[in-house]
Amino acid sequence: MSENISQHIPVRGSRYALRTDVEIGWGAEVLKCVTRDIGDMGMFIETEDPLWLRAEFTARIKLGEILELDCIVRRVEPGKGMAVEFKDLPEAEREQIDLFLGKLSRR
Repeated sequence: MSENISQHIPVRGSRYALRTDVEIGWGAEVLKCVTRDIGDMGMFIETEDPLWLRAEFTARIKLGEILELDCIVRRVEPGKGMAVEFKDLPEAEREQIDLFLGKLSRR
């Protein structure tokens, strides 16, 4: 029985292809972008004008429900986008992300 349960739990560090809209709250501006993939630790956001390394912002993304996630830029691909890490996730948001990733892992 535990094998069936483990099949529905996403593996930590795994990334899943996901194209969905994401809004980046940057000061008074809101930048509209698209995700390329997502995992339990962060996501890759496609944008021609990525923020710089270690820039912090709030991302608004729909993963079942709309979540506002604090993020920090960890890698920049000029002209393509940026890899971001989720920062200080509250337990409720962590559970929502894990639930959503569990659904993606079953596809």
